[in-house]
Amino acid sequence: MYDNYCTLAGQVFGLISLVLCVLAFSSKQDERLFVLLLSANVAFALQFAFFGSWTAAALSLLVIARICLAHHYPRNISVMAAILVVSGLASVLTWQSWSDLPAIIAMILGTVGMFLLRGIPMRVCLGLAALSWMASHIIAGSVGGTLAEALVLVTNAITIYRIYITGKRYLDVVD
Repeated sequence: MYDNYCTLAGQVFGLISLVLCVLAFSSKQDERLFVLLLSANVAFALQFAFFGSWTAAALSLLVIARICLAHHYPRNISVMAAILVVSGLASVLTWQSWSDLPAIIAMILGTVGMFLLRGIPMRVCLGLAALSWMASHIIAGSVGGTLAEALVLVTNAITIYRIYITGKRYLDVVD
């Protein structure tokens, strides 16, 4: 009976994170986008905790800190290294099985992408991170979390295309 409640609660928080991601990506205000993405990661962390995916839960909480720090300290390798060290420590302390690996890969890719890259390379890296997070959601059994990451992937791909076309138009005008 307890497992059924945990599974139900995990699904509810996965669906909440999906709604928050939709609201975030539909917002035209950067500050609102930022707050909604932070809230979505709280929901992701709770979702993973209810599913017993402790590494993914811990790393989802660290994503919140990473987003804030990358926003305030872009390209700061020391801060990036600190996030990676703390993420590594959290991963070691919560490791259960190889099914935790996608969350670890997602955290590494997302951290490197947010701190070191910009434009299309950053979005490609974040897309790969979203793919890894999607694998974590699938392994956990989260419907909402899986759909949220699919939304992130599609939105990210559209944005990459728009940046590419805009850049190509700019190069055509300059040439």
